[in-house]
Amino acid sequence: MYLTVAKIRVRYAETDQMGFVYYGNYASYFEVARTEMMRGLGVSYKDMEAKGCMMPMVEMSIRYLKPARYDDVLRIVTMLHKLPNTRMTFQYEIYNDDTNQLLNVGETTLAFINSITYKPMRAPQWFIELIKNKADELQVTLEK
Repeated sequence: MYLTVAKIRVRYAETDQMGFVYYGNYASYFEVARTEMMRGLGVSYKDMEAKGCMMPMVEMSIRYLKPARYDDVLRIVTMLHKLPNTRMTFQYEIYNDDTNQLLNVGETTLAFINSITYKPMRAPQWFIELIKNKADELQVTLEK
């Protein structure tokens, strides 16, 4: 498993009338964390697109356990358990950074598509090699 950690402070505009983070904002938090994981691998979505590969979201699941509130610092742990093929699945755990309380768990699956034809494709080999190299560097094992 390869994992990264990102932190976000909840802004007032992200809360609802009850003072809780509005449920729809968790998808954005997942995106921030996923983007940081990609950067940690040494690539950005912009790089992927420039090389002819796009990664649209095809599935997302979220389980809300406890509310996050305005000004909380959230620690988002993003995990990758296996190497991508035609899809890549990320798992997330969101914690209140001060109390270490687990607030939210989720998963997103992104597909690889050709940016010209919009047809499904396999993950580019150079991208898989980036993941393998990072896993080797960190001495972690990913499922194939």
